[in-house]
Amino acid sequence: MTPAQASKAGGYSLEFASRVSKPERKGRFRRGVYLLPSLFTVGTLVCGYIAILSTLRATGMDGDQVRLAFDTAAKAIGWAILFDGLDGRIARLTHATSDFGREFDSLADVVTFGVAPAFLAFAWGIRPVEEVAGTQIVQHLREAGWVVTFAFVICGAARLARFNIDSVKPAGDRKHFVGLPIPGAAGVIAALVHCIKYPIPDWIYGIVWLVIVGGLAFLMVSRVRYPSFKAFDLRRRRSYLAIILIGLIIYGIWAFSEPVLLALALLYGLSGPVARLVSRIRPHEPSPQEVHVS
Repeated sequence: MTPAQASKAGGYSLEFASRVSKPERKGRFRRGVYLLPSLFTVGTLVCGYIAILSTLRATGMDGDQVRLAFDTAAKAIGWAILFDGLDGRIARLTHATSDFGREFDSLADVVTFGVAPAFLAFAWGIRPVEEVAGTQIVQHLREAGWVVTFAFVICGAARLARFNIDSVKPAGDRKHFVGLPIPGAAGVIAALVHCIKYPIPDWIYGIVWLVIVGGLAFLMVSRVRYPSFKAFDLRRRRSYLAIILIGLIIYGIWAFSEPVLLALALLYGLSGPVARLVSRIRPHEPSPQEVHVS
């Protein structure tokens, strides 16, 4: 073989190797992209597990240690809400959505936003009342707490099942959720615990707490519509006022997390019922089909 033929053959081999290696690297990259949303889902599960462990640890403590343990559980649920929002958005941006990811995310949400908040709600708002009072009323309150917190878990699981069914339908409203999303319900419980921190010692406040938890459970399985931020496109240009508002919210969460997070959680939790009430009170304009010529 002449030097020219060897050089030509070597060029062909290099070109063939580059053609073979590029699809292989591209395949590995695609597999990594598909794995990224699941990693955030695992982060959601880890936060739920930390919340349950912190709640268990709080039941055997007193004083400031109880406050710190409950606050850690509430913060873990708050971080889980952030991870849960990121995994879905990353999956949509990278076109890495899959049936496995949807089911894995739902199972993680049942644990992190269903079991962990219900466990925290009972340990923070019902069990301390029993230890302080120890009366017959408190005994009934404890039994009601079992029922209401378990109803929170059941309603959250039903809410997720309905969401999975609606998400595969070709025609659907992408701007609204039907029923309070389970991360929103868990966020209200976590924000209240994070703001107050010390457990509830009085049975009257315990009854109010059960009403709040039961109301959240009802809103999850209701037909009340809530705004969805899935259609919010981060790549679109925004006005400077929107950028300033987002910056103020981030700074408020960093500097004054207790009142700001509570206000945001309550604002979203009440937005659905308030919007529905306003729509019923405000008269609707008749559509063109309803206008009749006399």
